[in-house]
Amino acid sequence: MTFLRAILLLATLAVVSSCGGKFRTYNGPAVTAIVVHKADRRMYLLHDSEVLKAYDIALGGNPVGDKQFEGDRKTPEGAYFIDRRNPKSSYHLSLGISYPNDLDRAEAAALGKKPGGDIFIHGRAGKNRGFGPDWTAGCIAVKDREIEEIYAMVRVGTPIFIKP
Repeated sequence: MTFLRAILLLATLAVVSSCGGKFRTYNGPAVTAIVVHKADRRMYLLHDSEVLKAYDIALGGNPVGDKQFEGDRKTPEGAYFIDRRNPKSSYHLSLGISYPNDLDRAEAAALGKKPGGDIFIHGRAGKNRGFGPDWTAGCIAVKDREIEEIYAMVRVGTPIFIKP
């Protein structure tokens, strides 16, 4: 009986250790830029001019046009950078985008509004996923397994160019 327990324990440990967590490692070429094409719903991780990875994405619930103010449900357009990493995101994992910049703040102020913030590249995390193809409040969303890969590949300071 003891031998059978030992075998079952070893089998259980083997199964648990083979189930990777959400944190992955990456040893390939550095991601030197991220390019998002909103109209195509595609995001590209680049090393110089070489595409390392491409992803289908979901955007803000009102995806056409540039983000102008808090609550407009638009994804910003322009040049930003990855400014933080959130391993405890409600959306599995997330990478912060440096929105709003000075121009974004000035444009929102001209409208008498706040620019908003907390724009991220993030996963879906099941229960937090909205409905429809574009469901975020202005973020860029990918599948949870994809954000794990992106999170491993992208460093703080990486430029991100979000195009219409």
